[in-house]
Amino acid sequence: MFADGSKSSLYMYNELKRDFNISTVVIEEEGSKIKGVEGMIKEVGLFKVLGQILFQLSIPKTLEAISQKRIEQIKSAYNLDDTPIPSSAIKRVVSVSSDACRDFIKSEKPELIIVNGMRIIPEKVLNCTEATFINSHVGITPKYRGVHGGYWAMASGDEENCGVTVFLADTGIDTGGVLFQQVISTNSKDNFVTYPYLQIGEGIQLMKRAIFDFIDGNLKEKESLTKESKLWSHPTLWYYLKKRVLNGVK
Repeated sequence: MFADGSKSSLYMYNELKRDFNISTVVIEEEGSKIKGVEGMIKEVGLFKVLGQILFQLSIPKTLEAISQKRIEQIKSAYNLDDTPIPSSAIKRVVSVSSDACRDFIKSEKPELIIVNGMRIIPEKVLNCTEATFINSHVGITPKYRGVHGGYWAMASGDEENCGVTVFLADTGIDTGGVLFQQVISTNSKDNFVTYPYLQIGEGIQLMKRAIFDFIDGNLKEKESLTKESKLWSHPTLWYYLKKRVLNGVK
């Protein structure tokens, strides 16, 4: 399993290990946040990045604090378990694209690699093994690639495409062949921070189906719920507030 060590990775690992043997969890070191911000400024401009940073510093933390009861309800409904991954099962690497990581993959000779939260996997890594890479994304691809797929669907008035996708990983950002997709069911208590819990809960079940299909030799790509393709980033503070006031999208 390739993971980023986030809570979603813990949820995925702990649920999958109930039914499958996960030999190793490869965790990549976190990249430089400063370099990430610099890249974003070059891509979308200082004003928008400032708005995104202000949003990230204020809204998610506030919503998290007032949504604990709803979050616990979702975690209980999907049996989301954030028990830490045993250190004995973890292989830490500086970068998934490093020679050391590729050498480790070659030595392990895996048939299947589950991906959760990892940055883009380079072609040289995908090609260094015969293993199938299966990833999950909290959004309906290809229409809601990138981040916050659930929120962007709701903010776009596209609730019928607010969901999760399990797909074959490739070198693009959430562009691989679709294996399974599922729309989530939300209520008035849900918001920006609770959508991902619903998506992760459904995504884990889809991942299980994909793994069983792989084991049975029945893994097949399926047609996506939507053909439109767009890459999304973080909302700005002012965009979020506008959508909340004018459209009630939390």
